Amino acid sequence: MTNPLQTAGARPGRAPWPPLVGELLSRCCFPPAGEAVVCAVSGGADSLAMLALAVAAGCQAHALHVDHGLRPGSAQEMALVMAAAAALGATCESVKVQIAPGGDIEARARRARYEVLPDGVLVGHTADDQAETLLLNLLRGAGLDGLAGMRAEGGGHRHVRRPILALRRHETAALARALDLEVVDDPSNHWPQFRRNRARYEVMPLLADVAGRDPVPLLARAASLLAEDADLLRSLSEGLDPTDTRALQAAPAPLARRALRSWLRDGPEHHPPSATELERVWQVVVGRAVACEIAGGRRVSRSSGRLRLHQPARATEGTRPT
Repeated sequence: MTNPLQTAGARPGRAPWPPLVGELLSRCCFPPAGEAVVCAVSGGADSLAMLALAVAAGCQAHALHVDHGLRPGSAQEMALVMAAAAALGATCESVKVQIAPGGDIEARARRARYEVLPDGVLVGHTADDQAETLLLNLLRGAGLDGLAGMRAEGGGHRHVRRPILALRRHETAALARALDLEVVDDPSNHWPQFRRNRARYEVMPLLADVAGRDPVPLLARAASLLAEDADLLRSLSEGLDPTDTRALQAAPAPLARRALRSWLRDGPEHHPPSATELERVWQVVVGRAVACEIAGGRRVSRSSGRLRLHQPARATEGTRPT
């Protein structure tokens, strides 16, 4: 088997990569050597390990740190990221974002962060993150797409790449130690008011106790298998016109629903309609309703066997409905 480090070349003026780097790289999916990549680096072990592996893979790595300004010490965290990037041989910059006071701070911080990250950015999600995502999506009643979890090549309003999705959190921590990188310990990663933290520190250990084994590989594998099924259904639904009510009624229900969800995705993160909204739209499809309202102030109507999606007046002034 080819050593992944052979394509990366030597590290002029730096110590050789530790053996762990080659073993981890064999399970990653970084772009080809020589390609310029932007790595979202918070300073945690996962993102620092990803940056190191990107450099080791021969990529021209640029670290992008996002300062949310939500807690004291953010300047020190930025300095740690800058120092790590310099030690690894990557360039680095930090961008500040403003988060207004209010509830759901975690989700709003995530949205603000992704707004400043470029398309194709590399993010440091691991198999542990994947397992937690599947559980959280299951608890909120997600369908097949949600249970498929995160993709190594993710879509959405910002296309992201997750090159270390097959790695474990303990492995990224081990690599940070092996490279003598100082890691940022974000205290919010332990706050119990965040569901993900409770899933991480309460639910996952309980599942391990009940199963008598590590549940992360099992959950990550389930997400991978469900992703294959989701991809198949998506490819089949692409040939279905979501505005043709006769075609929708004639198609298998899973394909009709999927075509409608894709058509009705909305917002900066391209969220699909909820199950309740989709049921309201279906009543329009089958002729039990003339029109219905859905999220974002939008309206779906039916005329001559065709669906029309009307955007809010403020967003469509001077334009015609789609």
